[in-house]
This record gives sequence, structure tokens and C-alpha cells, in this order.
Amino acid sequence: MDSEAPLSYARQLRRIVLAFVGGLLLFVGGMAWAEQQGLPKSWLGPLFLFFTLMMYAAIGIYGRTADLHEYYVAGRRVPAIYNGMAAAADWMSAASFISLAGGLYLHGFSGTANQPGGLAYLLGWTGGFCLVALLIAPHLRALNLYTVPDYFSVRYGGNWPRRIAALAAILCSFVYVVAQIYGIGLIASRLTGVQFEIGGLLGLGGVLLCSFLGGMRAITWTQVAQYIVLLLAFLIPVSWLAYKQLGNPLAPLAYGQQFEKVAQLEKQLIDSPQEQAVRAVFLQRADAYKARLANVDAALQREPAVLQERLRILKADGADPAEIRLAARELAALPQDAAAARELWTRAMNENLERAKPLGGLPQHAQAFAGDPDGSPEERQAFHTSRLNFLALMFCLMVGTAGLPHLLTRYYTTPSVAQARSSVAWSLFFIALLYVSAPALALLVKYEVMNGLVGARFDALPAWISQWAYVDSALISVSDVNGDGILQFGEIYLGADIIMLATPELGGLPYVVSGLVAAGGLAAALSTADGLLLTISNALVHDGYCQEVAKRVTPEQRVILSKFALFGVALLATVVATTRPADILPLVSASFSLAASAFVPSMVLGIFWRGATRAGAVAGMLAGLGLTAYYMLSNAVAVRAFFALDQGPNLWFGILPISAGVFGVPLGFVVIWVISMADRLRQRIGIAPSE
Repeated sequence: MDSEAPLSYARQLRRIVLAFVGGLLLFVGGMAWAEQQGLPKSWLGPLFLFFTLMMYAAIGIYGRTADLHEYYVAGRRVPAIYNGMAAAADWMSAASFISLAGGLYLHGFSGTANQPGGLAYLLGWTGGFCLVALLIAPHLRALNLYTVPDYFSVRYGGNWPRRIAALAAILCSFVYVVAQIYGIGLIASRLTGVQFEIGGLLGLGGVLLCSFLGGMRAITWTQVAQYIVLLLAFLIPVSWLAYKQLGNPLAPLAYGQQFEKVAQLEKQLIDSPQEQAVRAVFLQRADAYKARLANVDAALQREPAVLQERLRILKADGADPAEIRLAARELAALPQDAAAARELWTRAMNENLERAKPLGGLPQHAQAFAGDPDGSPEERQAFHTSRLNFLALMFCLMVGTAGLPHLLTRYYTTPSVAQARSSVAWSLFFIALLYVSAPALALLVKYEVMNGLVGARFDALPAWISQWAYVDSALISVSDVNGDGILQFGEIYLGADIIMLATPELGGLPYVVSGLVAAGGLAAALSTADGLLLTISNALVHDGYCQEVAKRVTPEQRVILSKFALFGVALLATVVATTRPADILPLVSASFSLAASAFVPSMVLGIFWRGATRAGAVAGMLAGLGLTAYYMLSNAVAVRAFFALDQGPNLWFGILPISAGVFGVPLGFVVIWVISMADRLRQRIGIAPSE
């Protein structure tokens, strides 16, 4: 294939891709036929998992290479359209596929006072590609580099710019990859029925098979295949829901009709006496936690006996099994010391206060922002803070897109600078196919829950609720809070990571579509994890070990070392992911702020301003990254508890920690400019510039 003309090569690729699409559709059709013939669900899930992993593995094995040029940049011969497809798959991670619609469902279009809305993700992530096309990708491609830290070494010279860039690439990519492996474990455990940790190891095997043998060459073509899978998996259920509710499968065009219906349902639920009774129970629970916090030591001595007596009464009265399990879990989770109790009970009090609000704490879907610009001082402040956080998150996501190393490296693989620019446009097109449907999915699912699930009897709830709760109780939980035996909206807790994955079952689709959706989520997480792991291993070996320790390493040895570094990082990320440190969206958002503050100021000024100096770049990268990391860590609950700080976060202007890049990026630009201008002044007066 290396000796073929570009046109012939493109035709061959087109035939291969069309054959893959045909084979995938035949497989899905075969699974649908098998389900109709009585194949049990316990077989369908593992078959989807096995088929998709083996398909990616076959591509990864076929793309194996020991050539340095192929391993790092796929030989720089990937056509723009296929590189755009691979970049879209690399981009549409578990956050986009699994959590984006969930964020829109939970927080509406503009969000709450404590959580920016889902549209900030859509606008930030898509707008970021405009920055990539205009400011970054063509200029990096013209330098014929292998990694992003290579740019800092070439542009600024010396060791420290490359070292800091490599460290920042490892940091932001590792945070990102932990979120992906969490998503992989979630899906693999649902498909196979195994524990979450074992599901994560199964998914890890798929990641390694895709990327270990062939590097960027294998990853590129597995990502093309994964994009096709995840696109079909997303569009089929959202089109079905749109057709079921509106008679039109074109969800992005038709879903606006549901806004008024959802608004009417929201008003009915807010005024419902049953919903008000549920809110009253949550308020009582919040008051109980508040009473415990008034004297933590006394409560710790009193609570074990109280909880044991409550559990005994529930069992004696034949209470609902879910309520008995909840009481038993509360007894087992009773903290052992005052510090842990204060942290746990404060969090529980805030959660119950949130669920005591109308609609279980969810904002009305079409609400502009939290609060009211014409209301009380508190409402005006909430409106201002909500709007500020929306804009801050959108800024961080947009600028972070232009700085993420695993995304920028994708554009090193095109044959020319013009193809790199064209590839960015194709990436945006392929991403838009999914992103325009995400808001529609969130609204259609909300209507389905309010109109179909709410009002059902607890003894007649669909089986998928308990099945997903078994995978992870943080994904979904229902409990008869007011004791009437009827499910109310306030009694449902849905995590952001469950909305997309449970859509087929919620909409009454055949289980084969659930398997396809899970396979799509797996493809999204795998594709991004592949690129991230390759970025980390390259930073460790190419930009670290081979520059600092062993400078006389042959290309073959460098590739081998990169493969083993990739294996080790993948294992470490899997271990961290099994602790379930946070939801997918917050982890991914944090990595964008880190990448934006570490890379973008020094990269943009280095490209467009000849006056940027090495000392300025080093100081700007350290200042931006340091401030962003400090703001995130100083407001992390675990960090504040460890250092016995006050429980409330210390927010600047009300900006949430995931948007910390809004402080780091401007600081980076200012520091680079000031230090660089000082260096130029020293040169003019004959003093050696700072190093």
C-alpha cells in the first residue's frame, strides 16, 4: 500500500470502509433475528462485547508496526476525511456519548447555580475546533513533528519547555483516560453481568489490543471503525424515540414540539400533592442530618443504636425491601470518627436539601439560567453566577480543545498542511452529526420518564432499573419515599451516565439496540483511551526517557519502550478508575482546563509572536498550570477534608473548579508577555536574557 498512488489508496480505503459498514449492519441484523428466535439477553450482551472487541483487535493486529514513523504518526498518509472520522471518534469520548445527554437531562440547557448547563459543552467543544483549524493544527503539521512537546523543544529550545509540556501532557491525559476507563468498566459490566472492576479489566484488554501493537497506525483505523459504531448506536435510539413520540425520526428537527409538553408536565409535578409529600420527607432527612452535625461526637455515640432499632422495626413490619436495604447500608456506612462523620453528613444533608426542591432539584428544562434577573438580591446573584459559570465552562472547553495533546497529534498524520486544515473541518462535521442530536435525546428521555415511568407501581417497575442499579447504585435509584406504592418523579434518581445507556430500554426497543448502544459507548471510550494512552507513553519515552536518560536509543527500541510504557500506564489508570473518583463529565472537564492553561498561551504566542522567549514560555506554563491545579485541588472535598479545612469551597467570583482554566489561561498569556518583554529589554541594554 505504501507504493500505491494516493487516488488508488483512497479508493481502496473506501471499499474497505463500505465493507465494514455492511458487515456491521449484517451482524446487528443477525443479532436482532437471534433475539426474535429466543436467544437470551445474557448471551446478546457478551456477544456484542466479544464481537466489537475482536473487530478492533483484528484491526490493531493488522496495523502492527515497529517503524517509528508509522508508530507515532501513521506514516503521515491518512486522507483528510478518514483522519477527520478518526479525530471525531478520538474526540467523542465517554463524556460525549454517555454523559452529554445526561448532563442536559439533569441540568437543562443552561444549568443550575452549582452546575453549568449541557449547552456549554456543545458550544465549547464544537467552537474549539475553529481555534484548532485557525490557530494550531496547520502550523504544527508544517513542522513534521511527532508529539506536542516536540513543538516546545523546536520553538523555544532548551530542555525545560519540553519537560514541562511532557509533564502537562501526562497530567491532563491521565485525568482524561481515567474517565474513559471508568466508562469502559461501566459498559463492560452491564453487557456481561460481571463486577465493575472485572468489566474494567475486560475493557483494558480491548484498549491494549487496539493500541499496543501498532501505535498511531493501528489506532487511526480502529478509530474509524469505532466512529461508525458509535454513530449508529447514538442515532438509532434517538431516532426511534422521536418517531415514537412525534411520528418523525429526524430528532434534531422535530424535538422542539416536546418543549411545551415537558413544560406542562413540569408544572403538574411541581403542584402535585404526592410530589410535595416526597419533598417534605427529603427535607425532614436533611433536618435530621443537620441535627447530627450540631453535635457530631454525641451523634456518633447515639446513631448505631438508633439505626439498629430502626432496621429491626422495618423488618418486623415487613417494610419494602428497598427501604430495608437502604437502612442496612446506612448502618454499615456509619463513619468511625468525627471528621469522616462531618464530611459524610454534610454531603448527605446537602443532597437531601437538593432533592427537597421542586422536580427533585432539577431545573425546568428550558429555564434561561438559575435565579431571576428581576427577583430578590439572592435570585439576582444566582442568575449572575449561573450565567458566569456557563460562559467560563464554555471558554475552558473551547480553549482546552485547542490544547489537548492527543487531539493535536491526530493532525500530524495527514499528508500535507492543507489536508490537516481540511481534516479539522471533517472532524467538526462528523462530530456535529452526533452533537445536534444530544439535546433532542435529553428532552425526549425526560418526556418519556415524566409521561411513562412516573405513576407506575413499584411492584411493576421494569427490570432494567434494578439491573442498572446492580451495576452501580450511583447510576440509578428509586425508593418509595412517601410510602404510597406509586413512583413519583422526586423518588427517581438518575445519574448523568445512565441516560444514554438506558434509552433503548426506556423507549421499549429490542434488547439488541441496548447491546448496540453499549457497544457504541464502549467504542467512544476505547477510541479516546487509545489516543490518550499513546500520548502519555510517547511523553514518557520519546519526550522523557530518550531525551533525559538514554539519548542513543534506536528507533526500534524507542517503539518497544513506548509499547511497554503504554501497558503500564493503562494498568495504573484502570486501578484509579476502579475507585470511581468522580463522574465522567467533571473529570473530562477538569482535563480541558489543565490543557488550556498549560499549552495554549505558550503555543499560540510561540506561533504568532516572534518575541516570545524560552523563559517566558516556561514561566507562563508553570504559572497557568499551577494556578489551575491549585484552584481545583483547594476546592476538592477530599483535599479540604484531609487538611481539615472548613467544609465550604473557596470560590473566586463563584466560578466552579472545573472551569479553573478561566484563571490559568489569562495568567499564562500575561506572564509570557511580561517575561518575554523583560528579556527583550535586557537584550537591548546588553544584559543576557533570563534562562
